[in-house]
Amino acid sequence: MRQKETLIQRSDNLSELVYQRIKNDIFDFKLMPSERFTESEIAEVYKVSRTPVRQALYRLQQEGYVDVGFRRGWQVRPLNFRYYEELYDVRIILESTAIETLCASENELSVELEILKEKWCIQPEHYLKDLKKLAQQDEEFHCSLVRAAGNQEMARIHRELSEKIRIIRRLDFSKDYRVEATYFEHQNILQLILEKNKKEAQSQLILHIKKSRDEVKKITLQMLDNHQIL
Repeated sequence: MRQKETLIQRSDNLSELVYQRIKNDIFDFKLMPSERFTESEIAEVYKVSRTPVRQALYRLQQEGYVDVGFRRGWQVRPLNFRYYEELYDVRIILESTAIETLCASENELSVELEILKEKWCIQPEHYLKDLKKLAQQDEEFHCSLVRAAGNQEMARIHRELSEKIRIIRRLDFSKDYRVEATYFEHQNILQLILEKNKKEAQSQLILHIKKSRDEVKKITLQMLDNHQIL
């Protein structure tokens, strides 16, 4: 019985690894939107059997990243910009609400905001140059703002939403000039929150998010056009 449990655990672990790798390949545009593939092709590339591949793909299908058709195999779900714009709209509402809560609070500076201040309010020579890491830290900046507001359910919804838009949001950091802009905008938002300037903090946050949204849409369209997948 113990040996059987060990085999099941190994299978689950392998399925999780395959799931993460496929998802990262989709996020990194190694698997392009609308691209078709089979379980056998993925299994061959990843050097695994078809079982963990199938398990991973069904999980990704439930999350909305891939589709499967009868006798047509699998396909990366095409990008729906209207869907992503709606997610950005929800994100703006959640983060604006978080800022309202933070500015209304009379408590001492939260641990979350202390960490953000130490990480983002730094001199240019200390800016993070790795664009992929910066993209991850940018997402964490916004998630931390919402967590700092203290509403756990709102933070959970925001975290799940952030993962859904990660596939295009990463592209905001495909250009070097976004490094300085991101640090400056984050520093400005933080300073306004610390000053309890709710209206201006919300205004700058919305501008920051919309600028990022428009930038990634432009870059994504260029990438898709280059791959002739529009």
